[in-house]
Order: sequence, then structure tokens, then C-alpha cells
Amino acid sequence: MIALQAMLGLGVFVGIAWLLSEHKRRFPWREVLAGLALQLGIAALLLGVPAARHLFLWANTAVIALTDATRAGTAFVFGYIGGGEPPFRPDGAGSSFVLAFQALPLILVLSALSALLFYWRVLPVLIRGASLVLQRAFGIGGALGVGTAANVLLSMVESPLVIRPYLKEMNRSELFALMSVGMATLAGTMLVLYASIIGTVLDDALGHLIVASLISLPAALLIATVMIPPTAPSTAGELMPEPEPVTSAMDAITRGALRGLELLFQIVALLVVVIALVALVNAMLAALPAVAGEALSLERMLGWGFAPLAWLMGIPWAEAHVAGSLLGVKTILNEMVAFLQLAELGEDALSTRSEVILIYALGGFANLGSLGILIGGLGALVPERRSEIVALGLRSIVAGTLATLMTGAVVGLLGFA
Repeated sequence: MIALQAMLGLGVFVGIAWLLSEHKRRFPWREVLAGLALQLGIAALLLGVPAARHLFLWANTAVIALTDATRAGTAFVFGYIGGGEPPFRPDGAGSSFVLAFQALPLILVLSALSALLFYWRVLPVLIRGASLVLQRAFGIGGALGVGTAANVLLSMVESPLVIRPYLKEMNRSELFALMSVGMATLAGTMLVLYASIIGTVLDDALGHLIVASLISLPAALLIATVMIPPTAPSTAGELMPEPEPVTSAMDAITRGALRGLELLFQIVALLVVVIALVALVNAMLAALPAVAGEALSLERMLGWGFAPLAWLMGIPWAEAHVAGSLLGVKTILNEMVAFLQLAELGEDALSTRSEVILIYALGGFANLGSLGILIGGLGALVPERRSEIVALGLRSIVAGTLATLMTGAVVGLLGFA
């Protein structure tokens, strides 16, 4: 029954994309079959092969090492607020954990580390390898292959930088696919942070989030191609060096840290505003008459709307409202708030299987806040296409959401949850 549920879900999610297609008569059968095959193949390989467990164990060890290293830096700079030993005995209710000073600085370390790995030519080799796989599977051009492959390691704003000269030439379908993949995957700088948040819910959380991004990438290409099939030749291209050459490892670390600082400030600001607005909306909804014996809240209303989508991934209907609420929070607000709320759920709210499916479905940037970042970043790189990018923005959120829902359904279908 659960497998049939997930199979139905895969068909429904592709069907929704087709209903939103700009050219319904041009159904891209090759891309759909290739996307499904890649999704199922990656999931079966990384989740079903016993040897792949070593990836998860290594990833979990890496999370612990990076978290401890970051804690050493924050404790030195911020003292006990940053995770150091407090000069007093904690007493009373509350927690000594401070998100902005203990968890979010991990972004700085990872941003600097990724810049260093790019300078050492480690990341470019990985990006080229992934690009070749995508080009052969989907028949896409080199520019889109490189740009989408970079999304697994870089953010939705950083990845277009590696193909910046080709952005003007990319056709509408390729541009939309690039945006959709950015919405459906998680940047390497955020993977470790989110793994540390949900580590109490899921063992080897980082390994699962890495696999989620890998599975969602072909799904995003599939959905994007169904929604906007190509009507022009693909754009050839290759990995481009940075406009300003990095002169040394220290230069790379410095630039990476500064880019990470900008991202950290954006996240802090968005979290403050988003959580404040949610509280404000919930306060207004609480003034309305109660429904089913409980006060209305944004989370409850989102749960009603997204519950059918949660069920289509293979989550039992009894748990679909809770799961749908988190899917709605992720889409309307952002994935960090959804992960934080998931980590705070009671033990009886969701089964272990449902939690795993949901975590895979939450692993993407498809939300309104990310849309602003994507439009701003991509629009700055290719200002002559800003109006087209804005017009495709909301559609890219839909595509990214459908792609991550497909990823959740694939995990439910194969029984790895």
C-alpha cells in the first residue's frame, strides 16, 4: 500500500508539472525517464548498498569535527555565549544554547573551507564529473550541466558564477532549469548546519541530506523540463575561473569567510523577521473562533493544504497533517524554520519512517525568502534578463517543491525510510 502511495505520488507530481507546462504538446519523455532512473538509481546505490553506509559514518564524523572546530572559534571570540564554559552555574528554566553565536557561525567556516577547496581544484573536478553525467543522461548543454552540478556544492547564487559568461546565451528552458535546481537542492555551506539541527531526530543526518540533494537534482531537471520544454538549441559551455584570480590559499580563505559573513547576516535577519511575522499572524488568527476545539494558527492551516502532498509521498494520513504543516512552513517561510520545528516535535508526532521521508522532502531552498536571494543574485549577474528571471521566479519555487516531494516519494517507494 505504501509503495503504491509513493508511486501514485510520483505520477501526480509530474502531472502537476505538465498541467503548468508552457508547451503541453512537447512532453519530454527522455528527460522524464532519465530523471526517474537517476533518482531511483542514486537512492538505491547510496541507501541500499551496505558499503555506502561508510559515507554516512564519515559524514557524521565530519559534522562532529566541524561543529567542534567552530565551537572552539566561537567560544574564544564570544565566550560562554559562543559555547564556552559559563562563569556561573546555569540555574532555572531555559537553555544556554544561542543559535546566532553557536550554530550559525558554522556557515563562516564552511564558506571559507569551500573557497579553499575550490582554489585547490578539488571542487572543480567534482563539478566537471557530475556535469558529464547530467549531460549524457538528459542531453543538456555543457553550460547547464556545469551550472546544475555546481548546485550540489555551492549556493544558488554562487553556482551561476561558474558559468557567468554563458548566462546571456542560455535559452529560457535552460535558465529556468538552473533556477529550479537551485531551489531543489541545499548548498554545502548549509548542509552541515541543518545536519546539526536535526541530528537529534535522524542518525547520520549529514549523509542523508547529501543524498537528498543528489536525488533532488535530476528531479528538478525533470520537473523544469516538463514545465518549460526546450524550444531552442542547448548552450555549450564549461567551468569558468573566477573573474578575480585567487592568489593564495589565505586569499581564498579570506574571501570565503567574507562571503559567509554576508550569508550569515542574511540568515539572521530573515529568521528574526520570519519568526516575528509568524507570531504576529498567529496572534491575529487566535482572535478568530476556534476550529475543532483549537485556535487557528498558520501551521494548522498550512497542514491542511499540504497534507495531501505529504500523503502522496507515502506518509500515513494520520500523520499527514503534521508533515504537511512542516512542508508548508518550509515553502512559505524557509527550510531552517521547518527543520527547527521538526527537531522540537514530540516523539509521538511522527513515526521514524515518516520523519525520514519528510527530511528528504524538506531538503531544498524552494521558498519565498530564497526567491528574493535568487532574483537579486542572478539578476546582478545578468541584468539584461532580470525581468525574465523575475517572471520565472514563482514557477521555480513550484518546480523546486515538486522535485523535493518526488525525492521524498522515491525514499518512501524504495522502503529506505
